Amino acid sequence: MLEALRAAEAAARQDLEAALSAPDAEAAIEVVRLRYLGKKGEVSRILKSMGRIPAEERPKVGQVANTVRDQIAAAIAESKTRARQAKLEAELSAPPLDVTLPGRTVRVGTRHPVSAVWDELVEIMSRLGYQVASGPEIEGDWYNFEALGIPEAHPARDEQDTFFLEGIAAPPAKKSGGGTGPAPGAAVLRTHTSPVQIRAMLWQGQPPIRIICPGKVYRRDSDLTHTPMFHQVEVLCVDRGITLSDLKGSLQVFARAFFGPETRIRLRPSYFPFTEPSAEVDVTCTLCGGAGCRTCGETGWIEVLGSGMVDPVVLQNVGWDPAEYSGFAWGMGIDRLAMLKYRIDDLRMLFENDARFLGQFRGIG
Repeated sequence: MLEALRAAEAAARQDLEAALSAPDAEAAIEVVRLRYLGKKGEVSRILKSMGRIPAEERPKVGQVANTVRDQIAAAIAESKTRARQAKLEAELSAPPLDVTLPGRTVRVGTRHPVSAVWDELVEIMSRLGYQVASGPEIEGDWYNFEALGIPEAHPARDEQDTFFLEGIAAPPAKKSGGGTGPAPGAAVLRTHTSPVQIRAMLWQGQPPIRIICPGKVYRRDSDLTHTPMFHQVEVLCVDRGITLSDLKGSLQVFARAFFGPETRIRLRPSYFPFTEPSAEVDVTCTLCGGAGCRTCGETGWIEVLGSGMVDPVVLQNVGWDPAEYSGFAWGMGIDRLAMLKYRIDDLRMLFENDARFLGQFRGIG
């Protein structure tokens, strides 16, 4: 047994010398330690056979075993010190780090074109005295349809166009003097920001009111120019003596501020349930300036928004007297404006969050 203990010590020293040459010397030394001094190591394995030797020899064997264990542990400690020293010397002798090399550029995010257009619209209308209004995206049937003069048989109420929600209740409108507006009815994801106008009028109680309502809206549609969720903005002005001339004047001021000072507008008769009369609004083409090109179909005009005088029914639904007050409203897609302004062909690119695409708009706004 004494010979086995001394042989184990000699083998451990040889293994430690080999470990010092390993790529990761400290890890290799730890393997040697476990091999000889671990609970299942070589020294423990030898000592398990002490029961087979005479009792009078056991003290001497135990003494030798302790000595061997201590010497192996000391050799391991020395080897670890040598390994750390060698590692330090290698690091010090290595070529120095060239701090003059340029670092890696950190990719910084850019302002999204939709956000830039959103903020620009708010800034333009704020200069004209309009305040920003907002409302819930989960809306009630009454606020989204009925209050705006959209009858039950209207195609907009069809499930193919509107997301109807089950098990969720839309909140009623609040009034500034206390209380709430009419019961919301069935819950839907709002299909336009027009319900914000209803809620704002109910909250204010009496005219005048001048608001801009940007926000997300939802419709069941998806192609090159439509997505199930998109951004819309609407403008509402109600007061005594508001006429169609006021509507046209505000549209002209907006168009020149957003598209450029040379922009002209054109109103074409149209139909919307919540305005009467109603008009589609075109602006001179942003590419050809009205001369005619492929983008505008050689007409020189591009349709950008819908507008009209607020239908008396809408005013009656919020308790305002249409014989005393009148107003105008107009609305448009923020995403479409971004496409026109930045010449984007596919609406879906605005929502795919592709850093290569968005990086082209660095510095906008």
